[in-house]
Amino acid sequence: MTSASNPASHPVVWLRHADQHLGLVPTLGGSVAAWQMDHAASPEGRLNLWRPWDGAAADLYQMASFAMLPWSNRISGGGFAQGGQFHPMQPNRAGEPYPIHGDGWLQPWDWRQVGDDTLEMSLRSDCFQGNPYDYEAVQTFRLVPGGLDQQVLVRHLGAEPMPYGLGLHPWFLRTPGTRISAPVASVWLCGDDPIPVRQTADFPPGWDLNAGISAHGDLIDNAYTGWGGSAQIDWPEWGVRLQAHMPHFAQDGGAAQHYCLIYRPPQGSSFCFEPITQPIDAFHLPGQPGLRVLAQGEVLRLSVQWRFGPLAAA
Repeated sequence: MTSASNPASHPVVWLRHADQHLGLVPTLGGSVAAWQMDHAASPEGRLNLWRPWDGAAADLYQMASFAMLPWSNRISGGGFAQGGQFHPMQPNRAGEPYPIHGDGWLQPWDWRQVGDDTLEMSLRSDCFQGNPYDYEAVQTFRLVPGGLDQQVLVRHLGAEPMPYGLGLHPWFLRTPGTRISAPVASVWLCGDDPIPVRQTADFPPGWDLNAGISAHGDLIDNAYTGWGGSAQIDWPEWGVRLQAHMPHFAQDGGAAQHYCLIYRPPQGSSFCFEPITQPIDAFHLPGQPGLRVLAQGEVLRLSVQWRFGPLAAA
């Protein structure tokens, strides 16, 4: 494991295992700078499994990945109610009208070396920027043969119970033939902005992850419900398939408690597949789907096993 300075004065900590390289930036929101595999056919000898950080931009949206906690995606209505009390929330990103992705990504994390292929980050957050959440969190990254094991765990420390959600926000490069597939039951459709207005199992054309969708097309910025806890992304030009698997899927509630989000912008070089524990604006949806109300000392975790391998020719 080594560290190196970058122009934004945030050290990148590199993990290595066999043919893999994982760059982490604990002081910049506990984020990921790059996840790469050795690949002889690539011009630089390495293939970026996640879109790499350029080492300069301090915008977390330019990182390879970051964790979302203590909630994921957006909250409307200026806040939310819990236990008869309204908790006001402020927008936390320039140009974004809603508080988004929690506050863990906005704070520096501590870290400790566990091994050349393993690192743990930790965060103690006490009502950051006036948010009502008092918690501690741990992220664990472990390179293993053929992939990456990733876990986020949050423990509620406040005296009063609070609703929590978690998510991972990796960015993937897209080639002309890139496709994404995952077992899902339905999708939340939005109105004039990204806040969901209705849920349907009648997927718009090109949106059905069960059949697989292209990484190119019209905008998708929507959460899918009833996610089966697995997914795959294929890059036929590279001959690579990346699979995601939730190792604690059954223990954590099965499809009824698992969601994923696709962010597919019409332009640009990348897209997102986000494992999440609650849909967008779950705080204001009927039944608050996916949110877990934690009492003091209780925990919520999100674990994903990422595995890559060759994509068989059709």
